[in-house]
Amino acid sequence: MDRIDWKILSELETDGRMSFADLGERVGLSKSPCWSRVRDLEEEGAIQGYSAQIDPAALGLAVQCYAFVRISLDGHEEFEKAASAHPAIIECHTTAGDSDYLLRIFARSVDHLDDLLRHEMSRLPGVHRLSTTICLKTIKTRAPLTRWATAPASGGR
Repeated sequence: MDRIDWKILSELETDGRMSFADLGERVGLSKSPCWSRVRDLEEEGAIQGYSAQIDPAALGLAVQCYAFVRISLDGHEEFEKAASAHPAIIECHTTAGDSDYLLRIFARSVDHLDDLLRHEMSRLPGVHRLSTTICLKTIKTRAPLTRWATAPASGGR
């Protein structure tokens, strides 16, 4: 990736609905070369998709929880399949440390979360231990990666 690709990524991270004409103008390309570069970035996997950022509270999901999960030695594959399929699990990450996985879960209420944890999460395949942390207030979400990562000094793709 060169500096223009980084500029494209940065602009799309800010506004993924921007037209190719507007994007090209911002990064110094005409519409067609800009479209071609975006397509290449998609094919390379640098751009993984486009989506709307939806407020969970607008959907009635007022409680956010992080669950730390320890799995029995032979339960990882089945757990990962079950976690991937469960609609309340918004994110699932493998971790190093006291837990094997970190889950991000949304629920309608504390009672709903309690029900999810007791009757669904704790019964996922291989779950040995489950501990949770409830998020009281979100300060920051999904900051642009291109502000943190370092662009190449020069050169081509």
